[in-house]
Amino acid sequence: MLTAKQHELIRFIQQRLEETGVSPSFEEMKDALDLKSKSGVHRLISALEERGFIRRLPNRARALEVIRQPEDSVPPPRGAAVGLDAANDAVASVSRKMREAPEPANDVIEIPLHGRIAAGAPIEALEGQKSLPVPAALLGPGEHYALEVSGDSMIEAGIFDGDFALVKRTDTARDGEIVVALVRGEEATLKYLHKDGGSVRLDPANAAYEPQVYRPEEVQVQGRLAGLLRRYH
Repeated sequence: MLTAKQHELIRFIQQRLEETGVSPSFEEMKDALDLKSKSGVHRLISALEERGFIRRLPNRARALEVIRQPEDSVPPPRGAAVGLDAANDAVASVSRKMREAPEPANDVIEIPLHGRIAAGAPIEALEGQKSLPVPAALLGPGEHYALEVSGDSMIEAGIFDGDFALVKRTDTARDGEIVVALVRGEEATLKYLHKDGGSVRLDPANAAYEPQVYRPEEVQVQGRLAGLLRRYH
């Protein structure tokens, strides 16, 4: 069962696709649903995506596809036929709309920016009230936050000092994933997670650093790495 806002959003997306051949921007969806921020739109889209109503098309910042409609949508009569001329007109209309469609916009959403995180020896992870604008195409479903990377222990994984780690909030991770790990409730670090017998090993991606080994109760997963942002000066 969809919420009223989810129902309203999927109908708006479908209507815009039928009219223009292009899914609406996050700003347009925010205005259409009378929401206060685009982060609310992102949460609605993530929920619809997780439930199989829509999907994001890869490699495009503004591309949504409606996979199925809510149950109360009225399908066309079974066995209904469409004349050849009408079918040709429909195909021509869709082709024309695709040709005339504007280039996809780079929709941006704001996610919390929680200070700095070590890619070296653990340092304190600072909680803050700042936010970071992120292209929506970089984020999948779920809740995300950002941390600024400090240090060079993950450079062989392509993660450099000053990068912004985009993190999916979760308290579980598979062996070998890059995670934000809170150590002893005080310090946070970005490392590969490995469960080694009765211990937890946090591995760097830099031969100059040694793995860090802790008891399982000393390490708490706070998120999995979902992407990176890098600024060039």
